[in-house]
Amino acid sequence: MDRKDKINYYLDIADTVSRRSTCLRRQYGAIIVSNDEILSTGYNGAPRGRKNCHDLGRCYREELQIPSGERYELCRSVHAEANAIISAARRDVLGATLYLSGRMPPSGEPAPDTCPCEMCKRLIINAGITEVVCKTGEDTYEVIKVRDWIWQDDSLPEM
Repeated sequence: MDRKDKINYYLDIADTVSRRSTCLRRQYGAIIVSNDEILSTGYNGAPRGRKNCHDLGRCYREELQIPSGERYELCRSVHAEANAIISAARRDVLGATLYLSGRMPPSGEPAPDTCPCEMCKRLIINAGITEVVCKTGEDTYEVIKVRDWIWQDDSLPEM
């Protein structure tokens, strides 16, 4: 019997969480792990109590043909990473790892470009998470050191 490695084990759990997503464009799931313990989970979807795109049967950003990664203020969803961070105490996530999985509706294929957006990167930095692991294929992933986002600050204009 082949035993799944720990990283893909956690990514598979994040992938399962993504199946709760109510987004029609992308389905993301995130889990935060510290000391081999899952602290919290999150998926992308409308804030609690608000109508979501899945139930409405339409996506406003799709209707306006807004490219992925742009005009997030028009999106009804809270991102998976943000929901996982909201559900955990900062003292517990200091030094933790966030695992992120994305799927492409309607095909269900893994999103090969899975990576936190600029807004989620800021949340991850401030939460004290030290590493992000992004699922890029069925058993492939990319490991990102959060300190690199700090040192290579791409939010500053080039001079």
